[in-house]
Amino acid sequence: MKPQSFEHHLRHAIPPTPDPQARLRAKRAALAEFERSHLTRASELNASAPTGRTVSVGLLHLIRHARKLPAPNCVWRSGIASACVALIAVSVMWLMPGETRRVQWDYAPPPNSSLNREGKAELQNPPIITQIRPEEGHHAAHHATLEPENERPPLPAAPVSLPRARKTPSPQTETLAPEQVARVAPAEEIVVEATRIQERIQDVPMSITALPSSNSVSQPPPPSSNVEEAVVVTSAKERRSFLGRLFSRNAPVTLQVPQESRDTFEHFEINPVKRVKDEPVSTFSADVDTASYSFVRRQLNEGVLPQKDAVRVEEMINYFDYAWPASESRDQPFKPTVTVSDSPWGEGKKLIHIGIKGYELPVRERPDVNLVLLLDVSGSMNEPDKLPLAQRSMALLLDTLNSTDTVAIVVYAGAAGEVLAPTPVKDKETILQALNSLEPGGSTAGAEGIKLAYELAERNFRKNGVNRILLATDGDFNVGITNRNELKGFVEREREKGVFLSFLGFGEGNYRDDIAQALAQNGNGVAAYIDTLNEARKVLVQESTASLFTIAKDVKLQVEFNPKTVAEYRLVGYEKRKLNREDFNNDKVDAGDIGSGHAVTAIYEITPVGSKAKLIDNSRYEGGEEAAGDPRGKAGEYGFLRIRYKLPDSSRSKLIEQPIRVDAGVPERIKEDVNFSTAVAGFGQLLRGGNYTGSLTYEEVIRQASGAIGKDPYGYRKEFVELVRKAQKARGM
Repeated sequence: MKPQSFEHHLRHAIPPTPDPQARLRAKRAALAEFERSHLTRASELNASAPTGRTVSVGLLHLIRHARKLPAPNCVWRSGIASACVALIAVSVMWLMPGETRRVQWDYAPPPNSSLNREGKAELQNPPIITQIRPEEGHHAAHHATLEPENERPPLPAAPVSLPRARKTPSPQTETLAPEQVARVAPAEEIVVEATRIQERIQDVPMSITALPSSNSVSQPPPPSSNVEEAVVVTSAKERRSFLGRLFSRNAPVTLQVPQESRDTFEHFEINPVKRVKDEPVSTFSADVDTASYSFVRRQLNEGVLPQKDAVRVEEMINYFDYAWPASESRDQPFKPTVTVSDSPWGEGKKLIHIGIKGYELPVRERPDVNLVLLLDVSGSMNEPDKLPLAQRSMALLLDTLNSTDTVAIVVYAGAAGEVLAPTPVKDKETILQALNSLEPGGSTAGAEGIKLAYELAERNFRKNGVNRILLATDGDFNVGITNRNELKGFVEREREKGVFLSFLGFGEGNYRDDIAQALAQNGNGVAAYIDTLNEARKVLVQESTASLFTIAKDVKLQVEFNPKTVAEYRLVGYEKRKLNREDFNNDKVDAGDIGSGHAVTAIYEITPVGSKAKLIDNSRYEGGEEAAGDPRGKAGEYGFLRIRYKLPDSSRSKLIEQPIRVDAGVPERIKEDVNFSTAVAGFGQLLRGGNYTGSLTYEEVIRQASGAIGKDPYGYRKEFVELVRKAQKARGM
């Protein structure tokens, strides 16, 4: 064979590289030609058939090619028979019991998972399905793109089974119920082979956003895409209607399903109604913490109702400042204000407000501060709202300190270490450099950090000054002493040396509120939750004197109710601050501390004698109740208030006493504060289920709070009204 011959060139020719796109275009062209030819043939047959006997291309193809029936005379009979068969098949499928469909993809256990007995991974932090995008076509697959929180890289996921719904509104789509979503692990894409929509949608708030369609269905739209429509639907009926409308126009849909919270809160039962004849005395500790309100606000801003144990009504009430008259003497750091008003949620009942405002130290009387900043720099703090926010918050605090105050910095991760020795605040740049040099990483040896912080505070102890540790963490202790009772015992022993500890919580997802409460309560400090820089400014700048300078410690309140005028009573909140009756006079029993300018408010709901609003019936064998007698004597009192406290440098308590008069009323100058605190108390009880709030609604709370905003320089009360609206929306009301 000659080298120049055509045969030689043909034998040694290199075949061209296959072009997938060309092959795809060829397939599409062939399908288009096939469809065109069949449509032409069908139109010819229909034109020649009698009126009313037109047939579809699919049925014609089935009749002529599969069953080889003559055309066109017998076509209509075969079409009816095929339609009947199809109808029976669809009916059987419709009535079949629920089946399961499996969604499978390549799987490798993600690093934050563990294997169960079947060898499948159980993810510790399930993602949120944020996009469901239907494709075009009769047998379209439906893609759900997972976008885990905090922009974590997508990971493969394990197989899951999705139950098929028995009844569906429309074809070609399938949605995932929230409890199914919780079992799905992070993945770049999940393809669900389905032709029916699952109607079972939980009655939980869900944000649905419609985005404009893109050329590539498998790729999510760019972040800069213009949002075509955004709406939040709450009821199941609205969701079904909206989903059907979106899928009918074949538009991509973004679904935001609330993620299951892993934040830890200690469970408690709300205070019950008590008969005065059975238990006339109520005793509890003062509480100035505000962490509950900040955490609830964060959850509501994210469109999620908080878990019930996260709602502590007294902390929500005490988040706000009230114009209770303050004491003018440091020796008696506060005086009580008592008011009586009608209950807005209980007809025939009364509310007793007990308010105390701490003496506010003048600048010249503030003692020097020995402050130790204890910062958690473990891997769990590697989020913008954790360590970075804590660093910025501490920088704000420096501006409130005197130049003679000292600041030290201790950090802990897998181990604890001293970053900055006690440094005068006048050397602010050195403190800021040490603060800004911190980076997160490692495990969380919280107990070791606490021990080192106490050692550093004691080495620089100021006898006539303030010695305090500010612990900034998410509370996720997982190395060393992790038991809450052991940590609490250690802090209790150290407070006797004059070093107090306050807790500043950051972040969510693994926030340990139970540890925060235990450390702050037993460390003679406060517990606050910092969710934004504005909250840091409120706690560490606007209320810095209250957070740092204690004017009274071990503050206890006790109310003895008069059985001649009060049939029943209930303390609103303070469930975790209850004390035994004998603890009131026992100076060894620890209680809450009050800082300079702190306001504390407690609310009792009472049922006067003779009211038809009583919840507890009289005993069969006791005498009847008599109405109040002489209003000038004891019969003119609802009860008697006692308050015990210790001065910061004393170990013996002092006593304040005051009667609660039936005709106390509400002075005009504090009427707005009484009404607003009542609205906050009602809102907190609604979030916990509203067992004792009767027919109280969110609208009534909004109306009462809106009418009592008064002077609101920082906008906290207006923000509260918006939170109530968000809770109403999240509840679906």
